[in-house]
Amino acid sequence: MNVDIHPSWKPYLETEFNKPYFKSLVDFVKDEYENYTCFPSGKEIFNAFNHCGFDDTQVVIIGQDPYHNFGQANGLCFSVKEGITHPPSLINIFKEIEKDLGLPYPKSGDLLRWSKQGVLLLNATLTVRAHNAGSHQKKGWETFTDAIIKTISENKSDIVFLLWGGFAKKKVKLIDSNKHHILTSGHPSPLSANRGYWFGNGHFSKTNSILRDLGVPFIQW
Repeated sequence: MNVDIHPSWKPYLETEFNKPYFKSLVDFVKDEYENYTCFPSGKEIFNAFNHCGFDDTQVVIIGQDPYHNFGQANGLCFSVKEGITHPPSLINIFKEIEKDLGLPYPKSGDLLRWSKQGVLLLNATLTVRAHNAGSHQKKGWETFTDAIIKTISENKSDIVFLLWGGFAKKKVKLIDSNKHHILTSGHPSPLSANRGYWFGNGHFSKTNSILRDLGVPFIQW
Protein backbone atom coordinates (compact mmCIF):
# COMPACT_ATOMS: atom_id res chain seq x y z
CA MET A 1 0.00 0.00 0.00
CA ASN A 2 1.50 3.29 -1.09
CA VAL A 3 0.64 6.05 1.39
CA ASP A 4 -0.05 8.63 -1.31
CA ILE A 5 -1.62 11.44 0.68
CA HIS A 6 -2.03 15.16 -0.03
CA PRO A 7 1.16 17.03 1.00
CA SER A 8 -0.76 19.35 3.36
CA TRP A 9 -1.48 16.40 5.71
CA LYS A 10 2.05 15.01 5.81
CA PRO A 11 3.57 17.34 8.45
CA TYR A 12 0.78 16.33 10.85
CA LEU A 13 0.69 12.61 10.06
CA GLU A 14 4.32 11.74 9.37
CA THR A 15 4.77 10.50 12.93
CA GLU A 16 1.77 8.16 12.53
CA PHE A 17 3.25 6.65 9.37
CA ASN A 18 6.39 5.73 11.31
CA LYS A 19 4.66 4.04 14.24
CA PRO A 20 4.73 0.22 14.53
CA TYR A 21 0.94 -0.11 14.34
CA PHE A 22 0.86 1.69 10.99
CA LYS A 23 3.59 -0.49 9.52
CA SER A 24 1.58 -3.57 10.61
CA LEU A 25 -1.55 -2.03 9.08
CA VAL A 26 0.24 -1.46 5.77
CA ASP A 27 1.38 -5.09 5.72
CA PHE A 28 -2.16 -6.30 6.48
CA VAL A 29 -3.75 -4.15 3.77
CA LYS A 30 -1.15 -5.15 1.18
CA ASP A 31 -1.81 -8.82 1.90
CA GLU A 32 -5.59 -8.36 1.72
CA TYR A 33 -5.45 -6.53 -1.62
CA GLU A 34 -3.09 -9.14 -3.07
CA ASN A 35 -5.22 -12.11 -2.02
CA TYR A 36 -8.80 -10.82 -2.01
CA THR A 37 -10.99 -8.29 -3.76
CA CYS A 38 -11.05 -5.20 -1.56
CA PHE A 39 -12.56 -1.74 -1.73
CA PRO A 40 -11.96 1.04 -2.52
CA SER A 41 -9.28 0.63 -5.16
CA GLY A 42 -5.73 1.10 -3.92
CA LYS A 43 -5.41 4.55 -5.46
CA GLU A 44 -8.64 5.68 -3.76
CA ILE A 45 -7.85 4.60 -0.18
CA PHE A 46 -6.76 8.11 0.82
CA ASN A 47 -9.25 9.97 -1.40
CA ALA A 48 -10.79 11.79 1.57
CA PHE A 49 -7.49 13.57 2.17
CA ASN A 50 -6.37 13.97 -1.42
CA HIS A 51 -9.43 16.01 -2.36
CA CYS A 52 -9.68 17.94 0.91
CA GLY A 53 -6.40 19.39 2.10
CA PHE A 54 -5.65 20.01 5.77
CA ASP A 55 -5.77 23.79 5.39
CA ASP A 56 -9.01 23.63 3.39
CA THR A 57 -10.93 21.46 5.87
CA GLN A 58 -13.97 23.27 7.30
CA VAL A 59 -16.36 20.38 8.01
CA VAL A 60 -15.74 16.78 9.12
CA ILE A 61 -18.27 13.98 8.57
CA ILE A 62 -17.38 10.64 10.17
CA GLY A 63 -18.51 7.30 8.73
CA GLN A 64 -17.60 3.79 9.80
CA ASP A 65 -16.72 1.46 6.89
CA PRO A 66 -16.42 1.71 3.10
CA TYR A 67 -19.23 0.17 1.04
CA HIS A 68 -18.33 -3.45 0.32
CA ASN A 69 -20.11 -4.16 -2.98
CA PHE A 70 -18.64 -3.74 -6.46
CA GLY A 71 -18.44 -0.24 -7.91
CA GLN A 72 -19.62 1.58 -4.80
CA ALA A 73 -16.75 2.78 -2.58
CA ASN A 74 -14.64 5.71 -3.74
CA GLY A 75 -12.75 6.56 -0.55
CA LEU A 76 -15.25 9.14 0.73
CA CYS A 77 -17.69 8.19 3.50
CA PHE A 78 -21.33 7.82 2.40
CA SER A 79 -20.29 8.52 -1.22
CA VAL A 80 -20.62 6.21 -4.23
CA LYS A 81 -19.14 6.43 -7.69
CA GLU A 82 -20.90 8.25 -10.48
CA GLY A 83 -23.84 6.30 -11.92
CA ILE A 84 -24.12 3.89 -8.97
CA THR A 85 -27.49 3.39 -7.26
CA HIS A 86 -27.66 5.41 -4.06
CA PRO A 87 -27.45 3.27 -0.88
CA PRO A 88 -30.19 3.76 1.74
CA SER A 89 -28.16 6.02 4.07
CA LEU A 90 -27.17 8.30 1.21
CA ILE A 91 -30.79 8.48 0.05
CA ASN A 92 -31.78 9.69 3.51
CA ILE A 93 -28.94 12.22 3.55
CA PHE A 94 -30.18 13.65 0.26
CA LYS A 95 -33.80 13.63 1.48
CA GLU A 96 -32.78 15.65 4.54
CA ILE A 97 -30.93 18.13 2.33
CA GLU A 98 -34.09 18.43 0.19
CA LYS A 99 -36.20 19.27 3.27
CA ASP A 100 -33.58 21.33 5.08
CA LEU A 101 -32.38 23.50 2.21
CA GLY A 102 -35.12 23.12 -0.41
CA LEU A 103 -32.66 21.73 -2.93
CA PRO A 104 -33.57 19.15 -5.59
CA TYR A 105 -32.56 15.53 -5.01
CA PRO A 106 -29.18 15.08 -6.79
CA LYS A 107 -28.65 12.57 -9.57
CA SER A 108 -25.09 11.74 -8.57
CA GLY A 109 -24.15 10.04 -5.31
CA ASP A 110 -20.50 11.02 -5.76
CA LEU A 111 -19.74 13.44 -2.91
CA LEU A 112 -16.44 14.57 -4.39
CA ARG A 113 -18.15 17.94 -4.90
CA TRP A 114 -18.36 18.25 -1.09
CA SER A 115 -14.73 17.23 -0.58
CA LYS A 116 -13.52 19.92 -2.93
CA GLN A 117 -15.34 22.51 -0.81
CA GLY A 118 -13.59 21.53 2.42
CA VAL A 119 -15.75 18.67 3.73
CA LEU A 120 -13.55 15.84 5.01
CA LEU A 121 -15.55 12.63 4.42
CA LEU A 122 -13.71 10.36 6.82
CA ASN A 123 -14.46 6.68 7.33
CA ALA A 124 -13.02 5.29 10.58
CA THR A 125 -11.85 2.25 8.59
CA LEU A 126 -10.52 3.06 5.13
CA THR A 127 -10.63 -0.38 3.49
CA VAL A 128 -12.84 -3.49 3.44
CA ARG A 129 -12.90 -6.94 1.87
CA ALA A 130 -15.59 -7.40 -0.78
CA HIS A 131 -18.99 -8.46 0.59
CA ASN A 132 -17.57 -8.68 4.13
CA ALA A 133 -18.62 -5.66 6.16
CA GLY A 134 -16.25 -4.73 8.97
CA SER A 135 -13.57 -7.14 7.77
CA HIS A 136 -10.78 -4.57 8.12
CA GLN A 137 -11.87 -3.16 11.46
CA LYS A 138 -9.54 -3.33 14.48
CA LYS A 139 -6.45 -3.72 12.31
CA GLY A 140 -5.10 -0.22 12.94
CA TRP A 141 -7.24 2.03 10.79
CA GLU A 142 -9.23 3.33 13.77
CA THR A 143 -6.01 4.31 15.55
CA PHE A 144 -4.95 6.24 12.45
CA THR A 145 -8.28 8.00 11.87
CA ASP A 146 -8.65 8.83 15.57
CA ALA A 147 -5.23 10.51 15.32
CA ILE A 148 -6.53 12.52 12.35
CA ILE A 149 -9.55 13.73 14.32
CA LYS A 150 -7.33 14.71 17.26
CA THR A 151 -4.87 16.43 14.92
CA ILE A 152 -7.63 18.51 13.36
CA SER A 153 -9.02 19.36 16.80
CA GLU A 154 -5.63 20.42 18.15
CA ASN A 155 -4.29 22.31 15.12
CA LYS A 156 -7.38 24.01 13.74
CA SER A 157 -10.32 25.96 15.16
CA ASP A 158 -13.99 26.45 14.33
CA ILE A 159 -14.34 23.16 12.46
CA VAL A 160 -17.89 21.81 12.18
CA PHE A 161 -17.97 18.14 13.17
CA LEU A 162 -21.08 16.20 12.10
CA LEU A 163 -21.42 13.08 14.25
CA TRP A 164 -24.22 10.82 13.03
CA GLY A 165 -25.13 7.72 15.02
CA GLY A 166 -23.67 6.02 18.07
CA PHE A 167 -20.34 5.11 16.49
CA ALA A 168 -19.55 8.64 15.34
CA LYS A 169 -20.77 10.20 18.59
CA LYS A 170 -18.08 8.27 20.48
CA LYS A 171 -15.49 10.39 18.65
CA VAL A 172 -16.61 13.46 20.60
CA LYS A 173 -13.95 12.65 23.20
CA LEU A 174 -11.29 13.40 20.59
CA ILE A 175 -12.62 16.89 19.86
CA ASP A 176 -12.12 20.09 21.86
CA SER A 177 -15.69 21.39 22.15
CA ASN A 178 -14.44 24.79 23.33
CA LYS A 179 -12.91 25.61 19.94
CA HIS A 180 -15.04 23.60 17.52
CA HIS A 181 -18.72 23.15 16.61
CA ILE A 182 -20.17 19.67 17.19
CA LEU A 183 -23.56 18.66 15.75
CA THR A 184 -24.95 15.23 16.62
CA SER A 185 -27.97 13.23 15.50
CA GLY A 186 -29.09 9.70 14.75
CA HIS A 187 -27.57 7.86 11.80
CA PRO A 188 -29.11 8.32 8.33
CA SER A 189 -29.57 4.55 7.98
CA PRO A 190 -33.22 3.47 7.52
CA LEU A 191 -33.29 1.80 10.95
CA SER A 192 -32.41 5.05 12.71
CA ALA A 193 -34.13 7.44 10.29
CA ASN A 194 -37.44 5.58 10.40
CA ARG A 195 -37.44 5.84 14.21
CA GLY A 196 -37.23 9.62 13.95
CA TYR A 197 -33.56 10.06 14.86
CA TRP A 198 -32.34 11.52 11.56
CA PHE A 199 -34.89 13.54 9.62
CA GLY A 200 -35.30 17.12 10.74
CA ASN A 201 -31.84 17.47 12.28
CA GLY A 202 -31.16 20.49 10.04
CA HIS A 203 -27.44 19.80 10.04
CA PHE A 204 -26.85 21.15 6.56
CA SER A 205 -28.45 24.55 7.16
CA LYS A 206 -26.91 24.71 10.65
CA THR A 207 -23.45 24.00 9.21
CA ASN A 208 -23.84 26.74 6.63
CA SER A 209 -25.09 29.17 9.26
CA ILE A 210 -21.96 28.51 11.35
CA LEU A 211 -19.70 28.96 8.32
CA ARG A 212 -21.45 32.20 7.33
CA ASP A 213 -20.98 33.56 10.87
CA LEU A 214 -17.28 32.71 10.58
CA GLY A 215 -17.06 34.64 7.32
CA VAL A 216 -15.99 31.64 5.25
CA PRO A 217 -17.71 30.18 2.17
CA PHE A 218 -20.66 27.94 3.00
CA ILE A 219 -21.05 24.49 1.47
CA GLN A 220 -23.01 23.95 -1.74
CA TRP A 221 -24.63 20.73 -0.59
